[in-house]
Amino acid sequence: MSGTNSPEAVKKLLENMQSDLRALSLECKKKFPPVKEAAESGIIKVKTIAARNTEILAALKENSSEVVQPFLMGCGTKEPKITQLCLAAIQRLMSHEVVSETAAGNIINMLWQLMENSLEELKLLQTVLVLLTTNTVVHDEALSKAIVLCFRLHFTKDNITNNTAAATVRQVVTVVFERMVAEDERHRDIIEQPVLVQANSNRRSVSTLKPCAKDAYMLFQDLCQLVNADAPYWLVGMTEMTRTFGLELLESVLNDFPQVFLQHQEFSFLLKERVCPLVIKLFSPNIKFRQGSSTSSSPAPVEKPYFPICMRLLRVVSVLIKQFYSLLVTECEIFLSLLVKFLDADKPQWLRAVAVESIHRLCVQPQLLRSFCQSYDMKQHSTKVFRDIVNALGSFIQSLFLVPPTGNPATTNQAGNNNSGGTVSAPANSGMLGIGGGVTLLPAFEYRGTWIPILTITVQGSAKATYLEMLDKVEPPTIPEGYAMSVAFHCLLDLVRGITSMIEGELGEVEAECQTITETASSPTQSSEEQELQSTSDQMDKEIVNRAVWEEMVNACWCGLLAALSLLLDASTDEAATENILKAELTMAALCGRLGLITSRDAFITAICKGSLPPHYALTVLNTTSAATLSNKSYSIQGQNVMMISPSSESHQQVVAVGQPLAVQPQGTVMLTSKNIQCMRTLLNLAHCHGAVLGTSWQLVLATLQHLVWILGLKPSSGGALKPGRAVEGPSTVLTTAVMTDLPVISNILSRLFESSQYLDDVSLHHLINALCSLSLEAMDMAYGNNKEPSLFAVAKLLETGLVNMHRIEILWRPLTGHLLEVCQHPNSRMREWGAEALTSLIKAGLTFNHDPPLSQNQRLQLLLLNPLKEMSSINHPDIRLKQLECVLQILQSQGDSLGPGWPLVLGVMGAIRNDQGESLIRTAFQCLQLVVTDFLPTMPCTCLQIVVDVAGSFGLHNQELNISLTSIGLLWNISDYFFQRGETIEKELNKEEAVQQKQAEEKGVALNRPFHPAPPFDCLWLCLYAKLGELCVDPRPAVRKSAGQTLFSTIGAHGTLLQHSTWHTVIWKVLFHLLDRVRESSTTADKEKIESGGGNILIHHSRDTAEKQWAETWVLTLAGVARIFNTRRYLLQPLGDFSRAWDVLLDHIQSAALSKNNEVSLAALKSFQEILQIVSPVRDSDKPETPPAVNVPVPVLLGPISGPGLSRPFVRTDSIGERLGRYGSSEPPTVTDELEDLNLWWAAWNTWYRIGSESTKPPVTFDKLTFIPSQPFLTALIQIFPALYQHIKTGFNMDDLQKLGVILHSAVSVPISSDASPFILPSYTEAVLTSLQEAVLTALDVLQKAICVGPENMQIMYPAIFDQLLAFVEFSCKPPQYGQLETKHIANAKYNQIQLFAPAEWVALNYVPFAERSLEVVVDLYQKTACHKAVVNEKVLQNIIKTLRVPLSLKYSCPSESTWKLAVSSLLKVLSIGLPVARQHASSGKFDSMWPELANTFEDFLFTKSIPPDNLSIQEFQRNESIDVEVVQLISTEILPYANFIPKEFVGQIMTMLNKGSIHSQSSSFTEAEIDIRLREEFSKMCFETLLQFSFSNKVTTPQEGYISRMALSVLLKRSQDVLHRYIEDERLSGKCPLPRQQVTEIIFVLKAVSTLIDSLKKTQPENVDGNTWAQVIALYPTLVECITCSSSEVCSALKEALVPFKDFMHPPASKVQNGES
Repeated sequence: MSGTNSPEAVKKLLENMQSDLRALSLECKKKFPPVKEAAESGIIKVKTIAARNTEILAALKENSSEVVQPFLMGCGTKEPKITQLCLAAIQRLMSHEVVSETAAGNIINMLWQLMENSLEELKLLQTVLVLLTTNTVVHDEALSKAIVLCFRLHFTKDNITNNTAAATVRQVVTVVFERMVAEDERHRDIIEQPVLVQANSNRRSVSTLKPCAKDAYMLFQDLCQLVNADAPYWLVGMTEMTRTFGLELLESVLNDFPQVFLQHQEFSFLLKERVCPLVIKLFSPNIKFRQGSSTSSSPAPVEKPYFPICMRLLRVVSVLIKQFYSLLVTECEIFLSLLVKFLDADKPQWLRAVAVESIHRLCVQPQLLRSFCQSYDMKQHSTKVFRDIVNALGSFIQSLFLVPPTGNPATTNQAGNNNSGGTVSAPANSGMLGIGGGVTLLPAFEYRGTWIPILTITVQGSAKATYLEMLDKVEPPTIPEGYAMSVAFHCLLDLVRGITSMIEGELGEVEAECQTITETASSPTQSSEEQELQSTSDQMDKEIVNRAVWEEMVNACWCGLLAALSLLLDASTDEAATENILKAELTMAALCGRLGLITSRDAFITAICKGSLPPHYALTVLNTTSAATLSNKSYSIQGQNVMMISPSSESHQQVVAVGQPLAVQPQGTVMLTSKNIQCMRTLLNLAHCHGAVLGTSWQLVLATLQHLVWILGLKPSSGGALKPGRAVEGPSTVLTTAVMTDLPVISNILSRLFESSQYLDDVSLHHLINALCSLSLEAMDMAYGNNKEPSLFAVAKLLETGLVNMHRIEILWRPLTGHLLEVCQHPNSRMREWGAEALTSLIKAGLTFNHDPPLSQNQRLQLLLLNPLKEMSSINHPDIRLKQLECVLQILQSQGDSLGPGWPLVLGVMGAIRNDQGESLIRTAFQCLQLVVTDFLPTMPCTCLQIVVDVAGSFGLHNQELNISLTSIGLLWNISDYFFQRGETIEKELNKEEAVQQKQAEEKGVALNRPFHPAPPFDCLWLCLYAKLGELCVDPRPAVRKSAGQTLFSTIGAHGTLLQHSTWHTVIWKVLFHLLDRVRESSTTADKEKIESGGGNILIHHSRDTAEKQWAETWVLTLAGVARIFNTRRYLLQPLGDFSRAWDVLLDHIQSAALSKNNEVSLAALKSFQEILQIVSPVRDSDKPETPPAVNVPVPVLLGPISGPGLSRPFVRTDSIGERLGRYGSSEPPTVTDELEDLNLWWAAWNTWYRIGSESTKPPVTFDKLTFIPSQPFLTALIQIFPALYQHIKTGFNMDDLQKLGVILHSAVSVPISSDASPFILPSYTEAVLTSLQEAVLTALDVLQKAICVGPENMQIMYPAIFDQLLAFVEFSCKPPQYGQLETKHIANAKYNQIQLFAPAEWVALNYVPFAERSLEVVVDLYQKTACHKAVVNEKVLQNIIKTLRVPLSLKYSCPSESTWKLAVSSLLKVLSIGLPVARQHASSGKFDSMWPELANTFEDFLFTKSIPPDNLSIQEFQRNESIDVEVVQLISTEILPYANFIPKEFVGQIMTMLNKGSIHSQSSSFTEAEIDIRLREEFSKMCFETLLQFSFSNKVTTPQEGYISRMALSVLLKRSQDVLHRYIEDERLSGKCPLPRQQVTEIIFVLKAVSTLIDSLKKTQPENVDGNTWAQVIALYPTLVECITCSSSEVCSALKEALVPFKDFMHPPASKVQNGES
């Protein structure tokens, strides 16, 4: 106000006032003198006030009534000129605020009068306005009068006045309320006790209000009264009023001064009690009205909706809802429900249009929508207003598409055109034609033939209504086509935009706050902690409330939105509209995602996805989810199901691509339109920008993208990016140029989409990976069972995602690789090839990526990265394994040096290649291994060396490629070399590692678990190597076994000394014996089938042509190797605790090998036996063939000069013992064992020898073609072992052992030989040669007897046993031993016919004669030495010898060999010559009693043999043989008979009888006539007679018995002679001229010769020895002899002559009868 208060302004005012008054007085001078006077007095008054007062303005105001008076009087003149002048003056006063309340009242009254006289109406209005706006002096009635004045001027006939008045009224109403606001401002600081408002409508309740407020209250109350057509309370004097104006005024007050109503209960009360009921009442015609129901049955005609009122009501409602929503919750619910109803299809078009505009106004106010949601939707039992609004919009849009068919009489008049159907269809047709022609005329929606243009109606985000602003229209306007649709469309877009931006903003704030809270909380100070917690919990509560609201808002609106947007998307033909719809769907999807509302999120995404794909495209992901989520949310509007609007197939879109659908069954082609591509881009955009909230709907998004990519023919290229490229099969894709240019962009966006996955948080990333995995699983299912091109989208993108997320690969590695591993197992080759490609690329990338911390410090990660490589080993497809191995090879080449803890995995991959996996795989894997062994052994941790050994060993076991197996054995040799060279470092490192593991194991309380545990780790490494080679030694292939065996024994030989002493224990038990066990088992079970010659051109030697024979070689090699180790390393092994047990096991192996039914093995076993007994000196190392390359032989160590006096060169051991034995010095070899232990070892060896011998020589029970019979070399070797063995055990060798030995020797000799082998072993039958076996047997016995000879007394009891053994051999001469039941062909049969070499008999018995004879010689020699030994005497050795000799002697000519019985006789003679004196010595002891009868029988059997001499026996031979017989009789006469008194009588009697028999019966019955005289063994008979007689007569008769025997013998002889003669004479007589048979003649001749011999003998004997009876008997023969003279045979005659001659001595005269001897 400073302008009007300044002195200049005041001065000016005073001047103006004075000039106004002057002017007034001038005007009124003539006509109105009172006025003139008043004016002039006014001038004086003004002057006096100015003169007297300093505060001139205040003084003026005080006196204003008087100052104004002249002007009021001027107005009273009603003269226009005067009136105008006065009004201007009054206005000037007002503008300087120098008018008091009373003056103002006077002015108003004056104005009222002017108004009633219709004077200066515009000036009046101006004056009122100035009065009311410049100050606040007008109150109460004055004010109401002023307002009424304006109202009345509004209803004049003059248009200008009316309008001006209307404007003035509006302004005045505003002023009234502004004053109230100002008043409130002034009193804001004074706190008043609020007075409760009585809840009645009595207007006196305004007493509590301040003056300005009261005015405002009264004014507003009356406005309501007026609109309601009731009388006003305060605005007295109103004459007329229109509702439209009243509503406009109400709207402006409500709109401009909401705080008045919100802060004052009185006003709120008015709102509730007056305004709302009024609005509802006024709405009723609109509600009740139904279009087309004019013929209503209701009696009263329904009032038609009136556009101006209806539109203004909607404006009021908009304001009420916008401003007073919080006060009028219930009322707003009603208003909103009404709004929704106005959208119904049966309401007039204009009503629907304004209703939709009103809703649009709400839609741009998200906070308001939020309040709706909180107040209604979230309350129980309340209308779900927000949901209804959205749904109403949806059904509204839908109803616009469902235009009633043309010509329906029920269609209402629309914009004055009765045929509303026509209106719609005409542009629709033209629109379609336009599109058909390829030119889109207008942006529009088109659905099922309904075409609706899209109008640009508003800037987004502002609800600028068209029809709500038509305040001047009385008639309803014509709504252009598409207007309502466009507004509704914008409603939806604004609704989405508003809600999403509001919620996302709030969400952002919450997140930011949480961020700050967590940041501050992370470093809190003590004091602030509590408030920190407090604020956090508040924060939480607030967020929980907020979140509930957000979720409810989204839940309430999403169904309706989605239904409407989907329909619009389907119908849209305009790119911009489509873009907006898609953007809305995208923002909703993203919002739902952020809020975690999965169902709604998925539904929106599904909608976008469906839009991307061709109509009715069969994609299960979409169909299932949408059905599930939407069916239960759908609701029906007029029987139309809102949700389930399916896309119309005839969308008029430009087709931009044709391709194949991705399906199991090949189908036709599908088309993509530009809209599909647009949707696809939205989808990409969604995934790109909102990937973090997609969660499980990645599945939908990716599935859709996969199908689109497929239809567009994009194929994966390296790194997983998709590039345009087409599969060969199927109709090829047709792409328009538009899309062709788009493809690289799409491909790029796709790649960027997955690149951006690096910015996703871990959870979202997992969702993405899971989605890709399940997508890939579907593609895998699809690709099953056919070799069509599979969809590789998912696999490619998994690879891409993995590659860009390398920095946090750990969190996704497992699901990612786990799935790719499944892909690698897929039967479709293209599919698995990509799986493997992706997997190996990821592994290689992971290893080369620059991780933080680097892999070398993050072993866990490195193992994690390499693990899938190992997992691939369980896949059987060779192509995958090849990829895996190539990957390994690349990793080795690029990262070999830094693999560290990854080595076990990498080696494991090589080792996992199995036999059946094809040569190329094995080759590649082996290549990797060779690379490792040649380049990387030094760089890998020593703990992995064992794995290298295992892997190399496993390649040895592969049977695909022999060369690989052999090379891998070479690698093992190289590895062993490496161990040897780097021994110390490896040992140190391993020990360190061991200590760590030991500690860990102790902490966990478990035992340390590793192979060969107690041994030190370095030794374990060796043991693993040995064990591997051991496994290879039992490989099925002979070449591998051989190579491995040689390598094993060479490595143990070359490097074995590096082992700790105790480890040898393990080598022996776990390696060598284990190997022996397995070899033994394999050999014994090996196949005996003949192997046909190898690959056609390889011939197999017959000694290797069965598996069994090939195994035999292995067994030989193994056993020899082990035996050699035992021999050369005995000094190391013997100190081990259980050497004797090991020795036993080794012997057991030797035994089983020796007893194997294979000559090669058994013979070799004996060689090994000999070696361990050190019979054979071990082969010197230098002579050994060196199979593996370059053995490192360290400096040989002298174990002590083992040299004779003449040898100056010491014997050097080259066992590479190294320095370990240096400590023994070089004076003498270390002696490690005591005698006792040694003895046990030898006895164990003896037992083994015995078992081998007894088992191998025991004849089998049954025989057939395959019966195994040990070979001669084997038996020879076996027996040759004994003498050496015996040297070690002779001290304890006892009778039992000797017995055992005897059995073996006997059996061994009995074994026949194979007829094939006989020519090489058997001498021809004529040569008397011993086989080497027989030699060996005799040697063994010889060793024994020599030992006994020099041995102690107690050993000599063994002599008899040795005799028994030898005698048993002697028997072989006549009775070759039987070998079980085996039929053998005897060499004896070959005596007269040359042996047939390949006779039917398989087996040939040996020629035992030479052997038996040699044995006999030995017996004789031995007996000569030992005849007097006590044992020999006691054990009846002599008797046994005789008994044995009796056999060949009795056989005589029947002996297999003539030499036999001759030797037997000579031997008997020799033995008796020694033995008989001994026997006589011991006669009294009875030890020889049983020998005598035996001897007698022997003589008897030999001298009177039953065998017939062979026909071809020459006379000289016969005579020689007779002389032998004579020798025997001489022996009897010299050695036996002279000592008859020491000899049992029976024996002597037998001898006598025998001599007696010999003297007569010794004829042979088979001689020819010519030879008869020679063959009669006359010499022999003679000798017998002589001896007989000599014995009978020459001895002194010691006992009567003896004499009696002699006499008996003679008388028997004589009697027999008498009988023979008599019989002969008889026969002669009877036969007449016929000659008698030859035998009888011979016999008689013999008898005659005997008689003559007898008489000679009797004569030679001393007379006293001859009994008288005897003489008598002799003489009694004479007559008989005489009778024979008549016989015809000359032979008989000559014999008779000789017999008769001696009788002459009896021819002397008879003497006196004297009896000497008893009768």
